[in-house]
Amino acid sequence: MHPDREPDWTPPADAGEQPRQVRRILKLFRPYRGRLAVVGLLVGAASLVSVATPFLLKAILDVALPEGRTGLLSLLALGMILSAVLTSVFGVLQTLISTTVGQRVMHDLRTAVYGRLQRMSLAFFTRTRTGEVQSRIANDIGGMQATVTSTATSLVSNLTSVVATVVAMLALDWRLTVVSLVLLPVFVWISRRVGNERKKITTQRQKQMAAMAATVTESLSVSGILLGRTMGRSDSLTGAFSDESERLVDLEVRSNMAGRWRMAVITIVMAAMPAIIYWTAGIALRTGGPGVSIGTVVAFVSLQQGLFRPAVSLLSTGVQIQTSLALFQRIFEYLDLPIDITERADPVHLDRVKGEVRFEGVTFGYDDKGGPVLDGIDITVPPGGSLAVVGPTGAGKSTLGHLVPRLYDVTGGRVTLDGVDVRDLDFDTLARAVGVVSQETYLFHASVADNLRFAKPDATDEELHAAARAAQIHDHIAALPDGYDTVVGERGHRFSGGEKQRLAIARTILRDPPVLVLDEATSALDTRTEAAVQQAVDALSADRTTVTIAHRLSTVRNADQIVVLDSGRVVERGTHEELLERGGRYAALVRRDARLEPTR
Repeated sequence: MHPDREPDWTPPADAGEQPRQVRRILKLFRPYRGRLAVVGLLVGAASLVSVATPFLLKAILDVALPEGRTGLLSLLALGMILSAVLTSVFGVLQTLISTTVGQRVMHDLRTAVYGRLQRMSLAFFTRTRTGEVQSRIANDIGGMQATVTSTATSLVSNLTSVVATVVAMLALDWRLTVVSLVLLPVFVWISRRVGNERKKITTQRQKQMAAMAATVTESLSVSGILLGRTMGRSDSLTGAFSDESERLVDLEVRSNMAGRWRMAVITIVMAAMPAIIYWTAGIALRTGGPGVSIGTVVAFVSLQQGLFRPAVSLLSTGVQIQTSLALFQRIFEYLDLPIDITERADPVHLDRVKGEVRFEGVTFGYDDKGGPVLDGIDITVPPGGSLAVVGPTGAGKSTLGHLVPRLYDVTGGRVTLDGVDVRDLDFDTLARAVGVVSQETYLFHASVADNLRFAKPDATDEELHAAARAAQIHDHIAALPDGYDTVVGERGHRFSGGEKQRLAIARTILRDPPVLVLDEATSALDTRTEAAVQQAVDALSADRTTVTIAHRLSTVRNADQIVVLDSGRVVERGTHEELLERGGRYAALVRRDARLEPTR
């Protein structure tokens, strides 16, 4: 398996700046600010109600019990019970709303990333491993679940509780409050250090998870299993996966243990604060200092204990947010990927496409590092005409075909459809106008009918059958136990190569595009299967503008025009007979096929 590759893209220089990133995260919650306002009110109400309990306890200890006021005691006790009930109710409602908002934000992120990737050019996917893409959507966004569903609310809740509790503590006794909070700045500094450490480790961990996901996707696919078994590499693949998993174990342990001892010290110190408060109050009384009532001390310790939970949680939340910033950064990298293939602001829409295709001075290169793949291509295919593109491997044949449906954009010249630059057409017009059948047929893990209806979701059963008949595959489908409800299996491995190819042709017939690009649609088939598929191709090509990328020249002899590419340039053009008479490159290719014919 080849090593994990990140997208060929570098984020802006300021992309890692935390303030900018935090502002961007907050924007994700903007559509739900009304619900968040309700959460804020519930949080505030719960904090105020919970803070009231120590004051009720102080009144019980200092007034109701010493003075034997049973009625007041009953009211204060009832108030403490009511406080607990209201706090719990507010907490449940707060959790419901905040979780709903968090899940909606995650849905928005997943959809945004998926939509962004759908708009990326084919070049992005040829240089990015599928597992890496899947990991960003599943692992990275999944890892942010705690942050977007509960951390934000926990932050507001704990912050409100801390502020309300500190105010209440100051109201009871400012001296004890100073003793309680003297170490708080040190605790905040420690938590920030721990957060930064975990953020760095999380970035490494997510990259390792992406690498492992890519390995699983490649090696446990049907093709990967076949390759591993037939090459006797199953054990080595298992060993490689074990090494990947071992590295992930190390990173997971480091992530969970980063700063754990420092946070444990904070927890111990804060847990010891009640004893320090009791000791301070006792020393003050023994040395003749200002007295503090028993009710005040007990109420203060109750508040201090109430401060302990949200304060520790607040510090932990800070660490969690620092960690989550690494995940958000990876997601934002995908959302910021530059889109190569875009629709212009005022695109041209064609209600009816005749099918004239022109290549006018077309030049194309995949990047600036290498030379042009295509150079100075000038070809015209009239409506309903057929063009065959032949040549040696690496001549640029498939690339030329990919320019028509705009899977890539030209770097020079233009490709036109009915006289309109394909870059000026809206995506809907282009998708309706140009159909592609390639050598690598892709079928979903779904029924035959669902795979065909991917081209036309509202197609009737009669339309499916008609398309399948035209593609010479209906009788085979009908003979299956489940007919058109047969599940084709992962990547269509329940069907032979010729059957999959004919299913792809039937799917394109159902789409009924006026322009057709056939990218070596029969080159991987044996002679007998090729003949059957070729009949389907001929049915599909009838009355359509057809651009055929061919390896076997027997499939293109009847083309209206044949061009021979070599090193990205047109070196010959003409009909089959004309090119044979010239005795040039095309004639040499025909002789090569003739020599190979007996062995096929």
